Amino acid sequence: MISALRNLTRELEVDRSLAELDRFRERVEALDRLDAYPLDRQFSALDSGSIEATLYRRARALHAKLEATNLKFYDTIREEIQRGADPNKLLQWTVRSGKVGDAIRLALGESYDYLGVLRFAKPDAPIVQLPAEMVSYQPTPARHIFDLIARTQLTERDVLIDLGSGLGHVPLLASICTSGRSVGIEVEGAYVHCARQSAYELNLNNVTFIQRDVREVDLSSGTVFYLYTPFLGDILRAVLDLLRREAVSREIRVCTFGPCTPTVGKERWLEPIEPLEAGRIAVFRSGN
Repeated sequence: MISALRNLTRELEVDRSLAELDRFRERVEALDRLDAYPLDRQFSALDSGSIEATLYRRARALHAKLEATNLKFYDTIREEIQRGADPNKLLQWTVRSGKVGDAIRLALGESYDYLGVLRFAKPDAPIVQLPAEMVSYQPTPARHIFDLIARTQLTERDVLIDLGSGLGHVPLLASICTSGRSVGIEVEGAYVHCARQSAYELNLNNVTFIQRDVREVDLSSGTVFYLYTPFLGDILRAVLDLLRREAVSREIRVCTFGPCTPTVGKERWLEPIEPLEAGRIAVFRSGN
């Protein structure tokens, strides 16, 4: 183990490219390789001057340096977003090709969680217990949000409405990466407060968050609707009926994730735009 750590430390110490801000993926991969070793290992006073102890200090210092560079990178991203960077800029920062598909592949592991990069606000207030048939909030993983963005191809004519938006990650990322407008509807006040705070801190003007029961909100502006199984049973039935009425006057798309997808897939007024895949967001369009 010591020999392998020595070789890795030498390799990374001489790689000056890791200091370049846009080498985010390479730095994360380097950090993952370093994390395979017990860098928090402690040495006694007698052993503190040993070759092994010196090696671990070098590795810890290298780890800290890479983390500090990533923090600068995160701040650069946030500053550019605050200044109103062009849509898709986030993808250009995280993958050099700027392609959504590459970002999805890059986001397959927790190490590449761009939601952490953006430091979205988290609640510090207690969460109220939800009524029956309303499902506790689970955030959509970043890779699935990028997948949703890639497949819906939102334009300035689109309005994405997240039904049960929680902390607002889907509307926030959509507003950063596309020219469309986004709306999050959430019944939990603490979540709405955090989502609004994140939008304010990033200076996002094309995203709105509403604290209300979805069944009481005007949905007439929406062209794309997203549900990460926020409700079940009669509530889900009522929401699907609302969406069906919206589809009478215009074509809409309904995107689902999780256990609600089979139920939505049985709606005769909806058809999948492509074959459904387990573990992936389903995208339906309203029929004639």
